[in-house]
Amino acid sequence: MCIRDRFTLIKNANLYSPEHLGMNDVLLADDKIALIDRKIELTGIPFDTIDAGGCAVTPGFIDQHVHITGGGGQTGYASLVPDVSMSELVACGTTTVVGLLGTDGFVKELTTLYAKTKALEDNGLSAYMLTSFYGLPPRTLMSCVADDLIFIDKVIGCKLAMSDDRSAFPTELEILRLINQVRLGGFTSGKGGILHIHLGALPDGITPLLDIARKYPTLIPYLSPTHLIRTEALFWQAVEFACMGGMVDFSTGGTKFDAPHRCVMKALEAHAPLDRITFSSDGRGGVRRTNPETKETTYRPAPLHLNLQEMRLLVKEGLLPLEQALTLITSNPARNLKLRTKGRIDIGFDADLCFLDSELQLTHVIARGKLALKDKEVIKKGRYEE
Repeated sequence: MCIRDRFTLIKNANLYSPEHLGMNDVLLADDKIALIDRKIELTGIPFDTIDAGGCAVTPGFIDQHVHITGGGGQTGYASLVPDVSMSELVACGTTTVVGLLGTDGFVKELTTLYAKTKALEDNGLSAYMLTSFYGLPPRTLMSCVADDLIFIDKVIGCKLAMSDDRSAFPTELEILRLINQVRLGGFTSGKGGILHIHLGALPDGITPLLDIARKYPTLIPYLSPTHLIRTEALFWQAVEFACMGGMVDFSTGGTKFDAPHRCVMKALEAHAPLDRITFSSDGRGGVRRTNPETKETTYRPAPLHLNLQEMRLLVKEGLLPLEQALTLITSNPARNLKLRTKGRIDIGFDADLCFLDSELQLTHVIARGKLALKDKEVIKKGRYEE
C-alpha cells in the first residue's frame, strides 16, 4: 500500500468470496483489495467507510456475453438494437463485461465495439471484447486473430458461430485453425485467449467441438461454447462437454428450452461439475419470438438482469446455497476468460464488489474501487445519461 492510495473500509460484511467467509471487514486501496480481517482499524490516514450492515458482500458479477453496441438488425435497418448504457450494467451488479458482435459484422463494426469497450472502461467498469463475429473468414482489427489478441489491449478472444442457419458453417479444420490463432495470441500476450462459439438450433449442435475435445484434449480450455440451453439435445451435449472438462455457458436472456436455473440442476444431477458452468445474459442481442397462434414474429432486446435473477432463484428455491450459486457469475466466468484478478474476494484481487440484502436484492455495487450503486440507486452513469 502507498500513502497516496485512496482507502475505503467496508465494515460488517457477511463475506462470500464466493466461499462463505462469515463476518469480516475489507480494506480497499484504490482499485484493489488490500486486506481482509475480522476487524480492521485504521489510524493516521484518510479513508472512507461503508457499513455493509451484515449484507452478503460478494465478488462483482461478470457477464461474458453482452452486445454492448447492440445486436445487428435481422429485419432491416430499423431493427438494429441500441447500445447498452453504463447504468444498465451497474443496476445488474455487472462490474466486468465482455462485448461482442453477432450476426452483423458490417454495420456493427469492430472499431465501434472497441470504442464502446473503452468508453465503459473510462466510465469505471472493467470491459473487454472479442474480435470477429458469426462469419468466416474472421473479421479483425489487425491482420489476423492472433495479432488482435497480442496488440489490441481489450481483445481477449474470438467470436464464431456454428450450427446456425446464419453461420458460415465452419468445418472442424477451420475451428482448429482459429483455436491455433487464439492460443498463439493468448500465450504471447499473457491473456489466455478463448474461442467463444455461438450455438444455434441446427441438429449438429456441438458435435465438432466434442470431436475436437476427444482428439485434442489439451485444446478444451480454449473452447467456450454458449447458448447451450437453446434446445434439449444441445443441453445434453453440453453436459457431455462439461464432463470432459469443458466450460459450458447457459444464456439467461436468449432462447432456451427450460429455465436456466433448472438447467443447472439437471446438469448437476447428470454429474456435470458446477465449476464448469457459467451464466451470461446475451444482453442487447435481438431475441426473436413467434406467436404460436398468429405466427407473427417479433424482436426485442435481450435483457441484462437475468443472470442475477436466475442465480437468486437457485438460492430462493433451495436448490443451491448462495456460495455455490454465485460461482456461475463470478469465479467460473473469471476462470473461463482467464481473468486472474477477477471473480473472487481476496487480497490483491480487483475491488469489484456487490452487496446483497436478505432477499438477495442488490443494495450497493463497487466497481474498480468506486461506488457505482448506493442504496439501490445508480450513482455512476455514462456521460450522456440523464
